[in-house]
Amino acid sequence: MAEQLPLELPDDPKLAGNITHFARALRRAGLSIGPGRVVEAVEAVAAVGFTSRRDFYWTLHACFVSRPEQARVFAQIFRLYWRDPRYLEHMMAAMLPAIRGVQEDRPATPAEKRAAEALLDGAEAPVREDQPAPEETLIEVDASLTMSARERLRTLDFEQMSLAEMAQAKRMLAKLTLPVPPMPSRRNVAAARGRIDVARTMKAALRRGGEMERLYRMKPRERYPNLVVLCDISGSMSQYSRVILHFLHAVANRKGAGWAQVHGFTFGTRLTNITRHLATRDVDVALATAGAQAQDWEGGTRIGTALAAFNRDWSRRVMGQGAVVLLVTDGLDRDDPAELARQMQRLHLTARRVIWLNPLLRWDGFAPKAAGIRAMLPHVDSFRAGHSIASLEALAEAISRPDDLGEKARMLAGLNAAV
Repeated sequence: MAEQLPLELPDDPKLAGNITHFARALRRAGLSIGPGRVVEAVEAVAAVGFTSRRDFYWTLHACFVSRPEQARVFAQIFRLYWRDPRYLEHMMAAMLPAIRGVQEDRPATPAEKRAAEALLDGAEAPVREDQPAPEETLIEVDASLTMSARERLRTLDFEQMSLAEMAQAKRMLAKLTLPVPPMPSRRNVAAARGRIDVARTMKAALRRGGEMERLYRMKPRERYPNLVVLCDISGSMSQYSRVILHFLHAVANRKGAGWAQVHGFTFGTRLTNITRHLATRDVDVALATAGAQAQDWEGGTRIGTALAAFNRDWSRRVMGQGAVVLLVTDGLDRDDPAELARQMQRLHLTARRVIWLNPLLRWDGFAPKAAGIRAMLPHVDSFRAGHSIASLEALAEAISRPDDLGEKARMLAGLNAAV
C-alpha cells in the first residue's frame, strides 16, 4: 500500500470534482470505472467522513478496485494524485527522461509507469528554476501527413521503432483480434434444421402411444479450438518476441475472441510455460513476471530441444480438440536438423494447423538456406512474416482461412529448385 502522508486540502476544496478526476486517471490506467462507481465513491466518502487518510484510501479502494491486480495501480495513482510531491517528481523523471537531477536511483515498477502515464497524459516537463525559459517556437503541423505516418508505423519493422513508436504500436496491437471460425464437435444440439434426431423423435412418439407428431432435428454443436503460441526469445528474436507476447496478452484477455483457451510458451535454450502469467490483467506485470520465469532471454536457440520438451510434456494437455499452433521463430537453430524435422512432424500431426511467423521474411531476397528452416518448412501449414503491425493484421485475416499457405508454396518451390 502507498505511504500515508498528511493529506492537505486547498482552501476551497471540491472533493467531488477531485474524486471524479481521480477516477478518470484510474480509467486511463486500465481500471473499469464508469459514472456509477464515481457516484458511489462520492457517497461512500460522504458517509465515512474525511478525517483519516487511511479510511479515505480504503473507501476509494473498495469503490474502484474490483480485481487483485488492480490494487498496485490504484495505490500508485492514489499516492500520486492525493498530494505526494516527491513521488510526483520521481514519476515525472521516470516518464520524461529530459528532466535531470530529480529521478531517484530505483527504477519505476510496471504499475508505477502505468500510473504515471495515466496522470501525466499530455503533461509537459516542468521547467527548473536554474534553467532558462525556452524560447517560443511556432510549429506548423501538416495534418495531411497523419494517415501516411500511421501507415508508415504499420509497415515499420519492430526492430527499427523508437520508444514512442513502439508504445504506439503496442496500443494498436492491443486492439487487434485473431478471429477463428468455430469447429463442429461430436456432440449434437437441438436445431430447427438439420439431421433427424431419431432417438428424440421415437421417445416423443412412445409418450403418445406410438403416434408420431413431429420430426425432431439436430446439428453438431460448435466449439472453439485452443490457441498455442510457441515464441522464440533468443537474442536474434528478442525485440520481436516482446511485441508478440504483448499482442498475445491482449488476445488471451479479450473476452469473446473465439478461442477456448490461450496457452503461451517461450523457448531459447529451454521451454517455459507462461500461460498463467498471461492471465494477469496488467500487461506490464504479466510480461515482467513471464520474463522473470524465463531465464533464457536473449540467449542461444535450441528449437529441436524445446519442441521435444513440448511434445513430451505438454502436447496431450493443451493440443486436444484441434488446437491451432502459432510458432514464432526465425528458424536459426543449433540442434540436429533431422531431430528438428522429427519434432516438427510430431507437432504438425497433433495440431489442427501450424502457422509459422518468421521475421526474416521481411527481406525480399529471403531464401530457406539455413538447415533449421529447411527442416521445419515442410511441416507447417502457413509460413508468414511477423515483423510489423501489418504482418500481424494479415495473420488475423489469414488465421480464419484453412487454405492460407502464406509464403510456404513459394519457399518450397525455391527449396526444390535449389535441390
